[in-house]
Amino acid sequence: QLQASGGGLVQTGGSLRLSCVASGFTFGYYTLGWFRQAPGKEREGVSCISSKDASTHYADSVKGRFAISRDNVKNTLYLQMNSLKPEDTAVYYCRRFGLNDLWGQGTLVTVSS
Repeated sequence: QLQASGGGLVQTGGSLRLSCVASGFTFGYYTLGWFRQAPGKEREGVSCISSKDASTHYADSVKGRFAISRDNVKNTLYLQMNSLKPEDTAVYYCRRFGLNDLWGQGTLVTVSS
């Protein structure tokens, strides 16, 4: 399973770090990612990190502000979010990619203006 945490209320320009702790599978084998869903909108991809070489990809909307990382010893995925904007307000989900996708339960990030 995946357990996301770290969300909260922050002012514009602030920072948060999300964590997603994995259990029950070999963490290092999988590409992982963060997605988000804002109220009234579809879920969208934010960032992902590969299993092989930890290469990363970001949505244009978060490039230069967010950083994804993983710790294969602690079985934890992270998302460092800086310079937050009100439009970053959403429920953030971690995801394990693969034939059998696995999603975390989501953590709410609210950015006040």
